[in-house]
Amino acid sequence: MRSALSAVVVGLVVLSAVAAVPVASAQSVADATTDRSSDASGIDAEGAAAQASDDCAPVGNGSAIEDPDGDPLGWENGCWYNESIEVTRDDGLNDTELDAVVSRSMARVEEIRELEFNQTVPVEVISREEFRQSNATGGNHSVNNTLHQNVKWEAMLMVGEDTDAISVQQSNLGESVGGYYSPRQERIVIVSENATSPKMNEVTLSQELFHALQDQRFNLSSFNQTTRELHNARDGIIEGDGNLVDSLYQKRCQAEWSCLMPQTQGGGGSTPAGFHYGMYFVSFQPYSDGPKFVDQIYEAEGWEGVNAVYENPPASTEQVISPEKYGKDEPTNVTFTDRSNEEWAVPHLENGTVDYAQFGEAGLATMLFYPTYASQGQASPVVSMQSFFNTTGPNQVSSYDPLNYTTRYTDGWDGDRLYPYVTNDSAETNETGYVWKTVWDSEKDAAQFVEGYRMLLDYHGAEAVDGRANTYRIPEGEYADAFYVNQTGSTVTLVNAPTVEELSEVRAGAAPEDSGGEEETPTDTDTGTDEPTDTTTTEPGDVETATGTETDTDATETATPIPADGGMDGGDGDSTDAPAETTAGDGPGFGAALALAALALAGFTLRRRE
Repeated sequence: MRSALSAVVVGLVVLSAVAAVPVASAQSVADATTDRSSDASGIDAEGAAAQASDDCAPVGNGSAIEDPDGDPLGWENGCWYNESIEVTRDDGLNDTELDAVVSRSMARVEEIRELEFNQTVPVEVISREEFRQSNATGGNHSVNNTLHQNVKWEAMLMVGEDTDAISVQQSNLGESVGGYYSPRQERIVIVSENATSPKMNEVTLSQELFHALQDQRFNLSSFNQTTRELHNARDGIIEGDGNLVDSLYQKRCQAEWSCLMPQTQGGGGSTPAGFHYGMYFVSFQPYSDGPKFVDQIYEAEGWEGVNAVYENPPASTEQVISPEKYGKDEPTNVTFTDRSNEEWAVPHLENGTVDYAQFGEAGLATMLFYPTYASQGQASPVVSMQSFFNTTGPNQVSSYDPLNYTTRYTDGWDGDRLYPYVTNDSAETNETGYVWKTVWDSEKDAAQFVEGYRMLLDYHGAEAVDGRANTYRIPEGEYADAFYVNQTGSTVTLVNAPTVEELSEVRAGAAPEDSGGEEETPTDTDTGTDEPTDTTTTEPGDVETATGTETDTDATETATPIPADGGMDGGDGDSTDAPAETTAGDGPGFGAALALAALALAGFTLRRRE
């Protein structure tokens, strides 16, 4: 069972080897990088005159195609999309060869996507070690941000309270990233084992070039990606479009183009020890569901229809998971009233970063599946592997949409918001709490989520607390805490604290004494409003000064969409301080042949435990 499951997750992680991922500061070093800086003036998108450079000429094979008078689609810097060049990847690429490969790849992206680059994109190649170092030293490691990250991933029951969640995320990125595009710096960085003479994977390069093209034409930096949910939702179009272009690019490489490709794609067949698949699966959703979302629009309306989506990007992962809900089922802006006492407060985050988290349908589905993976298939307490992995036949996991983020427990999600709570001693004791409010389409949907969540608590050893309504306690282990699960109509509120007694300190009214009746006393009467999650522009409410009374201190307005720099988690309490690299978050990227083969080898052996 372990080998079959490992084959699947290794295949998925190989998909990430060419991720477009934000990092804090991937600065070049003189002896380990190749830098292609563009002219600061850019290139006229109207193409009145051809670019002065002719990157393909020095490596031409004597059959060069005549350059055009202007700058048509499919031609960049002296290179046509179908031009032949004398370049091999076996001994790596020098500067001249890299220039030619980049320019021809730009032309090919234009030819496929029918969009013109506004300017040449700088491409820098850095070593794997340099990337690890920059990723490890960059980021926001403030006390409040560290607490925020730790609490929200503990709430997902993925990272224990004694583990630094930021370090786990940085470790994931350091090993799985093969390239990224930074809108803030308007450059592409390729991570290579050999930075001075890189052995380029042209499809890896093409994906990052397309992200640059997206940013030039659709201003990706303007997208509100201030939470993991919003990050994944926006990536439904960003990465869905990118992966569709990659698929078309690779098909042309297989059918008619000569492309620089490794003989065995994917960069290996293993992932490092300690790689956190739970966090990875949360981020993977737009890469699994995004291509299907975009392809449906492309088939119906062509590229013009896809372009229009950038004006109204998906508002939730639900809309990408279920494309029929796009533009029709807007998420609820979940309202929240702070009811903590003076000992507990929400850690304030600087630089306009929102101080709450949202995980959405995709995150909640992953939370319920994660024990199945963590136990290597020995247990399937809520969502089984057979349900989570999409199969297309015996021994065949779908290469188009490998993961299924639809579950009976999370269908009907309509909004969520999680606020971490800490005390003055939390940084030393790691004792924290949270209030996580979720809203559902119906009371039945809410009840199904409660059912799944209670099964999850049961897996972790939770015991019902005598004399308290809907209150549970995990007595030992990395998630040893008290939990209160309250359903009021279509709203479910989860409250967490170190002890049962502290539940009502984090949220007044939590863990009430059990009257013995079947109905509990509602404590969360403030319901969500039917507003999209990114329509307001005020700063987060000052929940730190609220008291434990029933007075509604509104702390629910969505913060100004100024995401933190591309650290580990797409916005809320992010791991860095500067403006975000909003292109593709921390998720995986395009899948290569070896990855798909690894997925296929796993196949239906996954269901033998079911």
